[in-house]
Amino acid sequence: MSRLQKLRQSLTQRELDILVVSQSENRRYLSGFTGSLGWLLISENSTYLAVDFRYVEQARKEAPDFDVIHIKGDVVSWLPKLVSDLGYKKMGFEANQVPFITCQQLCKTVGDDNNKIKLVPTTGLVESIRAIKEPEELKFIIEAVELADAAFNHAKSIIRPGISEKELAWALEKFLREKGSEAVPFEIIVASGPNAASPHAKPSEQRLKKNVPVVVDLGARVNGYCSDLSRTFFLGDEDKTFFKIYDIVLGAQLTALATIGAGMNGDQADRLARAVIEKAGYGDAFGHGLGHGVGLEAHESPRLGPNSSDSLVDDMVFTVEPGIYIAGWGGVRIEDTVVMENGRVKALTKAEKIANIC
Repeated sequence: MSRLQKLRQSLTQRELDILVVSQSENRRYLSGFTGSLGWLLISENSTYLAVDFRYVEQARKEAPDFDVIHIKGDVVSWLPKLVSDLGYKKMGFEANQVPFITCQQLCKTVGDDNNKIKLVPTTGLVESIRAIKEPEELKFIIEAVELADAAFNHAKSIIRPGISEKELAWALEKFLREKGSEAVPFEIIVASGPNAASPHAKPSEQRLKKNVPVVVDLGARVNGYCSDLSRTFFLGDEDKTFFKIYDIVLGAQLTALATIGAGMNGDQADRLARAVIEKAGYGDAFGHGLGHGVGLEAHESPRLGPNSSDSLVDDMVFTVEPGIYIAGWGGVRIEDTVVMENGRVKALTKAEKIANIC
């Protein structure tokens, strides 16, 4: 069944005449259009791509199966009239993508006697389809994973005391781009010492020192598809605190990788790793979820974390990334991109999990 057919089933179930898709990755997934602005209008029998002058030719080239509509002005000025002229009465829209003020204006406009269109907010219609990867999508993700693995091998050859976090981050991004990655899916994280206590630390001018943890988190992008990989290094001699924390995190991750199965939800998967960290006495230091989906976005469905009801099924790609973060000392995170295959988790990333490199 095609992507559009799956979406149309959802429209029928929700009794929607038409769905307006504005989220960029959803737009690309359904149409192939990679422009930064545009709207898909999808009904049971029709597919339209509305773009302004800048993207008309690109849209015709990238989305040949869609009727391209050249629009002018903001969405409030053209969308209600277009939908009304097409004869649709019940229009779904991506509620998490439309600003509140735009929603207010649309509601006012469609309430006019000339339009009489019912607006229906929706969430996750396309994202739930995207969560299950097709073979070609998996191929691109694996290529992105291989680039990330290669970048970590490169990191081991250049990481040393004295190099700054920014210098190392740039060297890794440069390596990824030179090896074929598109723009990296997120800013590469290099965080050393106390900076590593922040899960989303930004690389700073701080120079790497001996006997402190160094967290590196990076991803590559191939044909729009992402990878995500974290490793924690230790520069220097053996340190009991570091290796204690590292072993706990590694144990939590290996437990999750070995025991997550199809049919679990995101909360259940998260508990598998969290229980290991809690038992070791560091439950409060693991403040984020176990993982997230990876695809056209670096963070997408499913979500693996407390209270997540997202069901994990075959052909989903997601991360498994427990961590422990201690203010004033640093942190440890170990992250792999995995795929659910035949009911079990299969790690796609191959980068060595080695703590001490100097």
